[in-house]
Amino acid sequence: MIKLALFARLEAKPGKEAAVQQFLEAGLAMARDEKSTPIWFALRLSPSTFGIFDAFEDEAARQAHLAGPIAQALMAKAPELFAKPPAIEPIEVLGLKNAAPAS
Repeated sequence: MIKLALFARLEAKPGKEAAVQQFLEAGLAMARDEKSTPIWFALRLSPSTFGIFDAFEDEAARQAHLAGPIAQALMAKAPELFAKPPAIEPIEVLGLKNAAPAS
């Protein structure tokens, strides 16, 4: 059962919006490799504001994600791409409906 999540708000530096979008699109491949991260979204909230929402079954999975390759890549690219450091908020999931289409 999904109980915990993270939300990261990312503010692109002026002129870096396309690079942030490409970075997040590339992050999907890394997210697919993380077996303990069943839900991962890359989001565009405004022309220059982006976000990442991911969810986990337990705290161990959330901590593994925070120490994993996506978080490492995010922090490595932060000075180049973002106007300020990413704001990462821990979230408690109170309810979830997942009606993903069958593939």
